[in-house]
Amino acid sequence: MTAQHFLAVDLGATSGRVILATLTDEKLDLEVLHRFPNRLIEIDGKYYWNIYALYEDILQGLSEAGKRQIEVRSIGIDTWGVDFVHVAEDGTLCALPRAYRDPYTNGVPEEYFEIIPRKEVYARTGIQIMNFNSLFQLYAQHKEGFSALKNGKKILFVPDALSYLLTGKMVCEYTILSTSQFMNPVTKQVDEELLKVAGVEKERFPEVVMPGAKIGKLSPTVAKLTGLGEVEVVAVAGHDTGSAVAAVPAEDECFAYLSSGTWSLMGVELQHPEITEESFAMNFTNEGGVDGTTRFLKNITGMWLLEQCRATWKKEGKDYSYPELMEMMKTTVATAPADLLDPDAKEFAAPTNMPKAITAYCEANGKSVPASDAQMVRLIFDSLAAKYAEVLGKLQQVSPVKLNTLHVIGGGAQNDLLNQMTADACGIPVVAGPSEATALGNVMVQARAAGLVDTLLDMRRYIRRSIETKTYQPRK
Repeated sequence: MTAQHFLAVDLGATSGRVILATLTDEKLDLEVLHRFPNRLIEIDGKYYWNIYALYEDILQGLSEAGKRQIEVRSIGIDTWGVDFVHVAEDGTLCALPRAYRDPYTNGVPEEYFEIIPRKEVYARTGIQIMNFNSLFQLYAQHKEGFSALKNGKKILFVPDALSYLLTGKMVCEYTILSTSQFMNPVTKQVDEELLKVAGVEKERFPEVVMPGAKIGKLSPTVAKLTGLGEVEVVAVAGHDTGSAVAAVPAEDECFAYLSSGTWSLMGVELQHPEITEESFAMNFTNEGGVDGTTRFLKNITGMWLLEQCRATWKKEGKDYSYPELMEMMKTTVATAPADLLDPDAKEFAAPTNMPKAITAYCEANGKSVPASDAQMVRLIFDSLAAKYAEVLGKLQQVSPVKLNTLHVIGGGAQNDLLNQMTADACGIPVVAGPSEATALGNVMVQARAAGLVDTLLDMRRYIRRSIETKTYQPRK
């Protein structure tokens, strides 16, 4: 095929990018056209996302493609989950979207469960209970008398809201809706009864669409401003993890995935949700994926522990780089593994000093206290690898196929030492890459919407041709 061009907008909680993807018969290439920060705004104790600043930065990235006179086939947007915007009857946004870090949802789930019990909420949604889920945000806004909720006529999740600003068309994309805690995972529609408790009517949500649906063309104003013309905007997997999992370069269905970074998401791809007493007890979640699949996964605290240790050590004058930390680890390899800690323990959620928190945890639980920074790093890595192995065992219990490979995607794909330790702990090969999984998944959904590939396996086959992966075999 002649070169085909797509634009992927990939927004995280701290930064965003507009990426140009070029597809040929041989491979897919990515180029970042514009990178920009994403900052929380605090106003009178409330936390917001500056969606207008994000919109301006997206326009800047699109305009860069326009200046080059690149013929773009389509545009797709993915973001973090749960947050949303209220839209007034005249089409204007009622307010900036509240951010999931806003403390207004503290204690809200417990209040909500007095009306609909926790187990019933999980049974109706399959989503793990987290205080910042959209359902509890809406309930908090209802309690608070939030004017945007009172005056709004429609509710759009963040990627859908940005697509609306570009096109004037409203949709509710399936994967982003699935993070809300008010989607029925069987019907894939909003749950009217759950919303009623939050004082919201189901009619506030637009039509639910699947990844690959065409939302609409850039509005005449945006088309002229960017120089792109009336390019189609496509609903990709709007939840960034949904896009990332679509880019797992698996050869078959017998795999688990680990989206590895500050936080880790480990799961399997299922054709149907898994909502049982066991999944509730294990705190697993059922999120939407490409082709109506279910991403059955667990959130695990990932490199957060090490990143917070680094931040503390830096204040103490020890500014360790990652290569230095890996060299430090080598001095501990000959020793037996230390006692393990639970990376998800509440003590590590937001400590002011992570090394002290780890030391206190070890002392309180009768474990060996790391005697050096190197041993502290070793303890963290051993514990993460063991946690991954534990979760993999639970995933195997629900997977209809034998899991013979663990695919590590995201930034953690470049962590050689942890990947090898994970392979050793799990007892199966670990395939690392791509690190740019979210952008690749975003683009390949667009490519399929354009008719360039046919199936999810075709998408993954194309990605395998385009990237380099590294395999870590388990050692005895």
